[in-house]
Amino acid sequence: MKILITGANGLLGQCLVRQAIAKNYKVAGIGKGPDRLLSANLEGYAYTELDITDGAALQNFILADQPDTIVHAAAMTQVDACELNKPECYNVNVTATRFLIGAAEEIRAKLIFLSTDFIFDGQKGPYGEEDEPSPVNYYGSAKLAAEKAVMESKLEWVIIRTALVYGISQTPGRRNIISLITQNLEASKPIRMVDDQWRTPTFVQDLAKGVLLVIEKNARGVFHLSGDQLTTPYDMAVAAAKFFGLDDSLIERVSSDELHQPAVRPPRTGFIIDKAKKTLGFEPVSLERGLQELYLDQRD
Repeated sequence: MKILITGANGLLGQCLVRQAIAKNYKVAGIGKGPDRLLSANLEGYAYTELDITDGAALQNFILADQPDTIVHAAAMTQVDACELNKPECYNVNVTATRFLIGAAEEIRAKLIFLSTDFIFDGQKGPYGEEDEPSPVNYYGSAKLAAEKAVMESKLEWVIIRTALVYGISQTPGRRNIISLITQNLEASKPIRMVDDQWRTPTFVQDLAKGVLLVIEKNARGVFHLSGDQLTTPYDMAVAAAKFFGLDDSLIERVSSDELHQPAVRPPRTGFIIDKAKKTLGFEPVSLERGLQELYLDQRD
């Protein structure tokens, strides 16, 4: 089987490429900028720099590459940037997805679309797959519009929603909550973390495994893939500081209102992952175990 991964340079993309290659899949990756896994010399992996908002270029590539399955992980995910630049957010998250759908329909490829907990309003999380979406910011609205385009397509499709993905990127400067915490605390810089937003943090290695389980099980429909521990960014930061031996006194507990961010955040999301556990055999590690694995990786 040949898999095409969009956003191959991202945190999930890099991890997914490595895991797919280890399972002897033939993998093609597309993304912004040069190949960030080039130094790995991965046999069976080919990378192409490509702008997914260029519909003609995307279609030509897919028609030539002929993947069996497309994992669409590329997205504009910076929530405040999406709020401040709505046309770009829509172009990357919705229009590009429609381009991808059109090309995939021509070759009858299966599409796996990565979505977010931010399609929900956060009033009654954690959420199951059947709960009604109601986004409170533009990023969530754009991802929901992309979901609808996928559902209305002629494709065999899967939508994977995830939440607060963390890990250590192979690429300097690629930030997620853990790298933000560790980089600042290692430099003795104070950080402010909210204690009134609740999520189920997702270890990137688990998410990549979940995507491959979807492929292996030939699953269809909507799946929630995340950790199963509900926690706040503040508590997560304190836990990370302790694991990495950093000064947690530099972490300031704040409320969402104190940050004055352009985009509203849903207060309580997170996911119920019973369907993924039962149907796919998905078993995420605990937050403690995920942090421990990151700590050990950094020491190696």
